[in-house]
Amino acid sequence: MGKKNHAPSLTPAIISDNIPSPETFNDGLPLPKIIAFDLDYTLWPFWVDTHVKPPLKAKDNNTKSVDRWGESFTFYPDVPSILLSAKSTSPPITLATASRTSAPDIATSLLKQLHLPPASETNTSSKASGKRAYDIFDYMQIFPGDKRTHFQRIQKASAVPYEEMLFFDDERRNRNVESLGVVFWEVPSGVTRAEVDRGVREWRSRNGRELKET
Repeated sequence: MGKKNHAPSLTPAIISDNIPSPETFNDGLPLPKIIAFDLDYTLWPFWVDTHVKPPLKAKDNNTKSVDRWGESFTFYPDVPSILLSAKSTSPPITLATASRTSAPDIATSLLKQLHLPPASETNTSSKASGKRAYDIFDYMQIFPGDKRTHFQRIQKASAVPYEEMLFFDDERRNRNVESLGVVFWEVPSGVTRAEVDRGVREWRSRNGRELKET
């Protein structure tokens, strides 16, 4: 699964003013060109290959997905606002997934069923359920194996240098992507806005990008 056939960026107009974003997205300092995320226990608090039993059905305006046994699955609380705000930066940050799950079809189904909030959240009964999480990612690599392979494919498709990439993952073993030049940031309790800020600051420090650039 490589580059997606869709418009890769959200327009800033759909970003609500009251959606909080990581501080580093707005401080005027350099940002990675690509931010990549693992899925299991990084964007959501479960393993899709062991916890989720299809078929899946979207519920509550696509804010969650329910499996065969009635179990509900959704993102960690900060994830929707992080993904949306990444696309409101100038230029928008390119987003990627790098997952080694053995159930890529289930993971993809969840990304299609889980929607990010619409611009206006004042009417929670509205039928508008926002944009599919699947559509906000520019590159998707979801397959078992060494994550260096995931990033080699992302780099080949994007032509973005590894040094311009930041990767969030809950498993320390995947730090081996740093041998390519990618900056790895471990999130043992999942992605939050604070963890994104820490990861971006680490990326800046490692690459000597801690000052404003003209």
